[in-house]
Amino acid sequence: MPRKLGLILIMGVLLVSACSPTTPTPTQAPTDAVTQEPAEPTSDTAEETETGPIAEGETMPCSTVYEYETTAETEQYQQVADQLPPVTDDDWTTGNPDAPVTIVEYADFQCPACANFSLYIEALLDAFPTAFKVVFRHLPLSSIHDKAYISSMAAEAAGAQGSFWEMHDILYQKQSEWSGFTVDEFIEWVTFEAEALALDIDQFTADLNDEDLRADLEAVTEERLALGVHYTPFVVVDGRIFRENNPDLFSLIGIYEFGGYEECPPWVIDPNGDYTAVLDTSAGEIEIELFADVAPIAVNSFVFLSQNGWFDEVYFHRVVQEFVAQAGDPSGFGVIGPGYTFVNETDNDLSFDSAGVLGMANAGVDTNGSQFFITLGPATDLDGGYTIFGEVADDSMAVLDEIAIRDPQTAVGFDSATIIYGVQIIEE
Repeated sequence: MPRKLGLILIMGVLLVSACSPTTPTPTQAPTDAVTQEPAEPTSDTAEETETGPIAEGETMPCSTVYEYETTAETEQYQQVADQLPPVTDDDWTTGNPDAPVTIVEYADFQCPACANFSLYIEALLDAFPTAFKVVFRHLPLSSIHDKAYISSMAAEAAGAQGSFWEMHDILYQKQSEWSGFTVDEFIEWVTFEAEALALDIDQFTADLNDEDLRADLEAVTEERLALGVHYTPFVVVDGRIFRENNPDLFSLIGIYEFGGYEECPPWVIDPNGDYTAVLDTSAGEIEIELFADVAPIAVNSFVFLSQNGWFDEVYFHRVVQEFVAQAGDPSGFGVIGPGYTFVNETDNDLSFDSAGVLGMANAGVDTNGSQFFITLGPATDLDGGYTIFGEVADDSMAVLDEIAIRDPQTAVGFDSATIIYGVQIIEE
């Protein structure tokens, strides 16, 4: 069942910039959603699906979280990530020690992008407390941040008394407050914060100014810079560099937290067959004719996920009056997929020209996963950008009016949301 999330950060941009002596490195994670703005036509770029005869045991075409397009830049940073040392007991860690996903972050406390990323991590740990182990490693960029080292030393000094993560949070949460200070002003400020944490101030001060500890920190920083870790936050997820076009954390959450898939699904339909999906919802049953002949990949995925319970107890998390009712994310936040993506199937004459059209939500061309939507009115602006793979039966159209309106950006909880209890697939 969906968890409450105190921050809306995971619904939008994860990293808007990065701190680097050279160039910024923006990163954005996809969030499966349909837009009310006109979509860019994709029928010219999405090739017609040619399924042909399907051999027994053959899988449908898709890309998994472990299979993604690389660029020269991602390959370069992956080579850097491959050289980094493994996580040990000497690292600063938080989250679930036995989590299936490990996030290693190299960061600078004076870096604004790192402060933003810390909020994102906080949101992830709050929403999915068992999914992640988070590792923090220092990368003070003193060439651009005058208090990079002294702030790292402050965190280490607090850590010596068991309060590393408390100081970590203070430094990021109050970054705008201290970033403009002189070093002396910062020391006075952080000592006050250490007192508020009930730390031994004499010991804190001694550790803050420990020349040997400072020399060790400078040495390890130089080693990391020499390896090629030269921007912050430098993030590695399960050994893979976390950058644009790489596996996103939400796909990993889908796999580990919600029973998603590391491999492409098998073919479970006959593209020439007739299939009906019956959604058992709290608003009533919704019968949908599936278009296996024109969108076999989308229909196969939908049938496969339905048969394996992916849509059981899943809410319509986004419902916009006279536009769409969207579902398919078991977390309820509109960001989770099944661990794989597949291409758009839009090279046809179908249109979102009325209510009751079933489409695949996506985060861009060829990023379809598990999230789908049903139109609640004409939405022809979506034509060409989203796969149409079914249509609601006439007898079920009245049920669409009973689906509860819900804005995921402002809704708190799911008490009034319409839930899908399960999906039955009928082959005729």
